[in-house]
Amino acid sequence: MDLWFLYAIGAAVFAALTTILAKIGLNNVGSHLATAIRAMVVLVFAWIIVFMTDAQDGIWQIGGRTWVFLILSGLSTGGSWLCLFRALQLGAVNRVVPIGKSSTILTMLLAFLFLREPIGPATVVGMSLMGAGTWLMLELKKDHSDEIPAKRSWLFFAVMAAVFASLTAIFGRVGVADIDANLWTAIRTMVVVPMSWLMVFLTDGVGEVRVIERKNWLFLVLSGVATGGSWLFFYHALQIGNASLVVPVDKLSIVLTMGFARLFFGERFSGRSLIGLGLLTAGTLLPVFFS
Repeated sequence: MDLWFLYAIGAAVFAALTTILAKIGLNNVGSHLATAIRAMVVLVFAWIIVFMTDAQDGIWQIGGRTWVFLILSGLSTGGSWLCLFRALQLGAVNRVVPIGKSSTILTMLLAFLFLREPIGPATVVGMSLMGAGTWLMLELKKDHSDEIPAKRSWLFFAVMAAVFASLTAIFGRVGVADIDANLWTAIRTMVVVPMSWLMVFLTDGVGEVRVIERKNWLFLVLSGVATGGSWLFFYHALQIGNASLVVPVDKLSIVLTMGFARLFFGERFSGRSLIGLGLLTAGTLLPVFFS
């Protein structure tokens, strides 16, 4: 078995664990504070990767226009994380994650509309499959939790997380294409940290720091470590393998996330959800293999 494949699988496993650990750590913790704690851990890993790749010197070549897009990218990343954590706090993993994956569809559409990037037949089919799969997995039927308006708002936050994630990708393609990807990630994470802590202060969540239980601290920190681990494995996989093969394997994290949700939270999947998962996975991989 090729080493790049093992690294890519490791990246997918850690990406899936990021969501699961965050969901556990969010119990009785404000989503803004949880985001801020995780962002600080991720920031450390981001800069570790920068120095591992000797990309730190590139910061001196960044121009004014690029800094603007770096900051916008960081703000959109922060918005995505804040909304995602809120969605995970209110909704089930097997509902939130598919919406998050729909950011891929939105990114493709925005790239076509604003960047004039071509969309081939395989991409169109892939987008259609992802859209159909996402819809099937939502299962927006009324249940006991939906009787509470606050519980229903998970959908809004999940959609906004996808929107902000798409904007992050677009800002990256527009203004920071000439910057090393690892340096870009580290800088935008530096924007996320103060942004998330500002949200904590604005929502009077600072007092929560003193009452967070050790279990929550542990799982929130582990969520950040898992994110960093995913990035490290993904970077090593790209170093020794072809991107056209590494990326599809990494995208399989959604399958692992659903499996972990079943294992740790007992979330059940109907036949409709499983069909949706299959379509979503096929739609994610199709453009990579056939574009």
